[in-house]
Amino acid sequence: MTTTLLSWNPFLEEYTTPYQTPPFDKIKTEHYEPAILEGMKQQDAEIEAIISNPEPPTFQNTVVTLERSGELLDRVVEVFFNLLEAEANDEMHELAQKLSPLLSEHSNRISLNESLFSRIKSVYNHEYSSLTGEDKMLLQKTYDGFVRNGANLVGEARDKYKALSTELSQLTVRFAQNHLKETNRFLKVVTDSSLLEGLPESALEAAAQTAKEKGVEGWAFTLHAPSYIPLMTYCANRELRKEVYMAYQTQCSHDNEYNNEEIVKRIVNIRMEIAQLMDYKTYADYVLQKRMAENSGNVYKLLNQLLEAYTPAALKEREEVQALASRTEGVDFDLMPWDWAYYSEKLKNEKYNLNAEILRPYFELSKVKEGIFGLATRLYGITFKENKHIPVYHPDVDAYEVFDKDGCFLAVLYTDFHPRETKQSGAWMTSFKGQWKENGTDNRPHVTITMNFTKPTASKPALLTLDEVETFLHEFGHSLHGMFADGTYASMSGTSVYRDFVELPSQIMENFAIEKEFLHTFARHYQTGELLPDEYIERIVDASNFNAAYACLRQVSFGLLDMAWYSRDMEFTGDVKQYEKESWKKAQVLPPVEEACMSVQFSHIMDGGYSAGYYSYKWAEVLDADAFSVFKEKGIFNTEVAESFRKNILSKGGTEHPMTLYKRFRGQEPTIDALLKRNGIKK
Repeated sequence: MTTTLLSWNPFLEEYTTPYQTPPFDKIKTEHYEPAILEGMKQQDAEIEAIISNPEPPTFQNTVVTLERSGELLDRVVEVFFNLLEAEANDEMHELAQKLSPLLSEHSNRISLNESLFSRIKSVYNHEYSSLTGEDKMLLQKTYDGFVRNGANLVGEARDKYKALSTELSQLTVRFAQNHLKETNRFLKVVTDSSLLEGLPESALEAAAQTAKEKGVEGWAFTLHAPSYIPLMTYCANRELRKEVYMAYQTQCSHDNEYNNEEIVKRIVNIRMEIAQLMDYKTYADYVLQKRMAENSGNVYKLLNQLLEAYTPAALKEREEVQALASRTEGVDFDLMPWDWAYYSEKLKNEKYNLNAEILRPYFELSKVKEGIFGLATRLYGITFKENKHIPVYHPDVDAYEVFDKDGCFLAVLYTDFHPRETKQSGAWMTSFKGQWKENGTDNRPHVTITMNFTKPTASKPALLTLDEVETFLHEFGHSLHGMFADGTYASMSGTSVYRDFVELPSQIMENFAIEKEFLHTFARHYQTGELLPDEYIERIVDASNFNAAYACLRQVSFGLLDMAWYSRDMEFTGDVKQYEKESWKKAQVLPPVEEACMSVQFSHIMDGGYSAGYYSYKWAEVLDADAFSVFKEKGIFNTEVAESFRKNILSKGGTEHPMTLYKRFRGQEPTIDALLKRNGIKK
């Protein structure tokens, strides 16, 4: 691979695309490395200019100039690492292993630059009290960022920090790559149709299409959600369910090159060592200092409150599912994890006459998209217009111009809906360009939402489940947070907020999924055009809390596992699987499976930014239930409430403390009561 800058490189020229979006049609894998090297070189020169400035350090010539540095590097890195998740090839994975330590070293060169920190410290000591608003917050964030990234370390401790952070960057990339490869290597081919009894036509058709794509006969199943979930939910053959369940739950724990157990140990131990270098007892202590929760005690307080409130209901839910399974299979039947989705679905059908498949025809993807875009139009007045002239990185991707209520350009939004082997599992929002203001210009963001939804087949368009509609709403909520960004500095705009606050804008949108007024704006049968019947909506609402306590404890268990890994103050040398089982056992409702292991594939906490932060989903759920109660009280399409949410939450980014922003919108601090009432735990 060439690293010369002599050959033409699209990153090194001004983009001539609409809104200067990335020219994906021109970017090739060989362009990344030279552009990243040049970006680092340019930023090094910019840093040198700051520290060699003969004038006394000021907020403008030091802190703001640092904030504005690295434009080329940011531009390339955002494209490279976003596509590494969404559309990567083997060459890109190899390149990530090569570039990650270089980028880590570059970051360390900045954060550990004594001359640079000396200037920042001088500004902090002399100007902090005279600054206000975003300027004050940027100075605080910059100063804290340097301290938290080792600026006060000296000698051997400084060298150790450099080595640890570089190793960590390599390990997190390897963790993600192993998980993707392990997911892609599984294919269950079924040639006997009797083994697939219970599967709906949509799942069978999708499996047949996968088999055709893979060049095999029969029906083929993968570990991607649109394939895995229907099989676990509807397949009557218990042995097949167990086989696929075990394949999913044992990813990255097999005796092969994709095993992540030693990587997990090392990631956890490195993070603990880094925290202790900074004089924190645990990594959780280090992380939570910059979170709404503030400390481990408050995280455990929330998790234990939820355990106490939801465990009785969760045990009752398990008993109901067990009772149905015993009626069906015999009194000696032991309900196992691979049985849960199947018998839960049967029980939901029995209680509410509702299953995901009867709703699917009403959730055709293009109509869901119209509905969700239309919701944003109704709440905030923004509009969406597809622009085929904006280059995209895959044929599945669409690009939209987004305009504000006054007609001004607001953002570019990319949508990427379907699974493929080059894409990580799950769903996420990110951006190819952030938002900031400079020299009177408001640089607007380029945002992307990426999902793994049910694909269209030869005879049907993409028909979603209600869960997939909720996922769309969730990621779209994140995108609104990014698109409404209205900050001066990129490092504090949009979703650049505390991790336990960032899920509020996404989770509040999920509430609309069961609102009749919203569903009636788009949910029509893809063949007949019939509106989703009120009877179905009533069943959706009635069933909305079905197994809600079980779902809550599942999230709590993930939070407990996360905290167990990152509340350690001693090196971990034990057995990953056994430690996991011990860590979350009080939140487990079903029998443990000896071979299963989540830690080795738990991307959120190992390589995805949620280490010592997975509790954020429940923390934000408390916020979103409390905040949505205002919409319920004033009307779910109330534009005044929406404008207040935009003004006080969505547009502010990280420019103020999140609790200050929340109270400005809500008028008070949140309580857990709204969540308990919404889930039917408290009357």
